[in-house]
Amino acid sequence: QSIKFFRGEARALYTIGITYRILGDIPKSLEILFKGLQIAEDKQYAYETIRCLIVIGTLYSDLKDYSKSISYFQRARKISVAIQNEEWAANSELNISRSYNRMNQLDSALSYEHKAYRKYFFLKLADSHASLFRYLGSTQFKLGNHRLAFEYLHKDIQRNQKYNNHRFGSSGYNEIAEFFKEINQPDSGIYYAKKGLLEAQAIDFTSAILEASSLLAELYDSKDTKEALYYHKIARLANDKLYGANKVLGLQKIISDEQERQRKTEAIKIAYQNQLKQYALLAGLAMLLLIAFILYRNNRQKQKANNLLHQQKEEIQTTLSQLKSTQTQLIQSEKMASLGELTAGIAHEIQNPLNFVNNFSEVNKELLVEMKEEIDKGNMDEVKSIANDVIDNEEKINHHGKRADAIVKGMLQHSRRSSGVKEPTDINALANEYLRLAYHGLRAKDKSFNATMVTDFDETIGNINIIPQDIGRVILNLIINAFYVVGEKKKEQPDGFEPTVSVSTKKMGDKIEVKVKDNGNGIHQKVLDKIFQPFFTTKPTGQGTGLGLSLSYDIVKAHGGEIKVETKENEGTEFIIMLPM
Repeated sequence: QSIKFFRGEARALYTIGITYRILGDIPKSLEILFKGLQIAEDKQYAYETIRCLIVIGTLYSDLKDYSKSISYFQRARKISVAIQNEEWAANSELNISRSYNRMNQLDSALSYEHKAYRKYFFLKLADSHASLFRYLGSTQFKLGNHRLAFEYLHKDIQRNQKYNNHRFGSSGYNEIAEFFKEINQPDSGIYYAKKGLLEAQAIDFTSAILEASSLLAELYDSKDTKEALYYHKIARLANDKLYGANKVLGLQKIISDEQERQRKTEAIKIAYQNQLKQYALLAGLAMLLLIAFILYRNNRQKQKANNLLHQQKEEIQTTLSQLKSTQTQLIQSEKMASLGELTAGIAHEIQNPLNFVNNFSEVNKELLVEMKEEIDKGNMDEVKSIANDVIDNEEKINHHGKRADAIVKGMLQHSRRSSGVKEPTDINALANEYLRLAYHGLRAKDKSFNATMVTDFDETIGNINIIPQDIGRVILNLIINAFYVVGEKKKEQPDGFEPTVSVSTKKMGDKIEVKVKDNGNGIHQKVLDKIFQPFFTTKPTGQGTGLGLSLSYDIVKAHGGEIKVETKENEGTEFIIMLPM
């Protein structure tokens, strides 16, 4: 106070208030906390406001005014959400669940418990929170899930023992004592209630002393009258300390004063809002007049411009029709160019499985002739052995036939118009397929061309939903470009340069990264900003339409992804595609 450090004053009042609550002076605790809350709210200290609201809500819960306690916890939760503090939002939700539990509104209690638990689990605080398992256990017990309830309450006791927390330890022991009382195991109830009483007495925690001694008095009533009387006396002293006549009067005055303060605060807020509305109305009227004048002036200017615009529109439409026709031709040219590269690669690739099919077919023919001879001889063991060889060969024929079929289907998918329908696709297989086909396509055109291919595929990706024809065209275009630039650099540096093209995939959270990297000459900074523009190309005239990267950019964007480029002159270029899972 002496240095006008208001945040520090609000925090100090919070600490004093919570200490009075532990000592059992509820009126004094509320009085101090209301002062701290007023400072925190006036100065808009969110953290201090939340803490004061939660303890005030807890005090109203002690007084069994659960509706009031929920209203304070909800205010704390609203501020926590606004400042995006997940831990305090969870703390508020857990306290709301406790109040609903005590009102026996178990569905609401369970709903808020689950919200809180999810947040604590995400923040990795579930195992260290002071009250979480106690509250979960209490609700599960009331729902009749006794085994699960006991597990939660036992976890709560272990946690409090670990941190030597008398305050929460006393509440935990009292909760499990109540559990044993309800399932008619009085000896266990007495054992844990005594532990709860000792923990509460260690810090003079009055409400926990009252709870533990009342439990013990009730449990001893039918077992030991002397012990029951002893704990009744402790309970009566704690009750008088908490709820004695003088405390009730003080409590009524403090609550009344706070309600009056809130009423005045609300009245000031409403008056201020009304004043703002009047100012806004006047400003709105002035703005309307200004807009009316501007609209009138603009309307006159628009009338003059409309005739000119009409003439320009007709000219633009004529030009646009011509451009669309040209663009369609260029897109088809780009598509056919990539199809040519792909077809040459397919011709080479499909030869391998066809060779296997032919070779194994000839072997099978020889084996079947041999089998007939062995059948005539009656040598059945040899017949079975030959039959097994034929079956193995047939499986290989089938495998390589399917391989050839997949290659042909890939070519057809690339050449035909996209269906526009996304389907689960193995992105690794797609990228690997087009890498090899692009390489063999270039080799078919230029036998002197050679390059090292490097792949690094993330096998954890699985299938992703894409339009395979479209994304295949993107990958193929980037790979062909990469082979082109390393080929050009090899012509410039025939000795000492090893052309290398790398293709990799990687799962990054909820996205998939596809990289195509080359060690060519890189892209000059002057043209880097233009490479995704339609009709822009760095290739010589007749070798490119300038639409490959532009179309790739549009396809990736249509999939909700992004494509970017990283380059270093004389070192190489890396195109990076990011696609959503």
